[in-house]
Amino acid sequence: MAAPAPAPAPAPARLLVSRREGRSSRGAVPSWCARQWALWSRTFAPLRPLDAPRGRATAWDASWPLRREPASVRRARRLVVAQLHDWAVDDLADDAELLVSELVTNVLRHTRGPLRLNLRLRRGRLLCEVEDTESAGPVRAVADPDAEGGRGTELIDMLAQAWGSTRTATGKTVWFELRCRGRGGAEQVRHR
Repeated sequence: MAAPAPAPAPAPARLLVSRREGRSSRGAVPSWCARQWALWSRTFAPLRPLDAPRGRATAWDASWPLRREPASVRRARRLVVAQLHDWAVDDLADDAELLVSELVTNVLRHTRGPLRLNLRLRRGRLLCEVEDTESAGPVRAVADPDAEGGRGTELIDMLAQAWGSTRTATGKTVWFELRCRGRGGAEQVRHR
């Protein structure tokens, strides 16, 4: 003789009560604690891990995870130049290519863990970000005249309209901003 099938587990009492009252459990208002947890979790948890593109990209946003290898510097330069060409702001390509190369090289030399390159074009301004998992910001060093390196922050100071570093839930973001030089780039951005 076969054993009787086990009875299904009862649904939680809250769900049963809401269905008896004729409301759907999906229409229930979340508690204060649930709302606060949802609010704060966005602040302390990253939207996407750094080894994935940033979420919610638009036509004027681009994001790429990069591998921890020297070839990522070349890949980052190529991605930036191609994206700026697609956005029809080629006048920014030379400066952006050089500065992205500096930022990605610094991340590869001074940090561990994944990294991500983000571009955003808004109102004739290009914002470029390189995210990594190290929380310490860039350190400005005085380069010896004979040194082969150590002049990255000087280059960024000379070429970028603005730049800085921001701590994030996953580490930090080093960013720079460039303005479109030609009138055409700014007009194309407004019309799209």
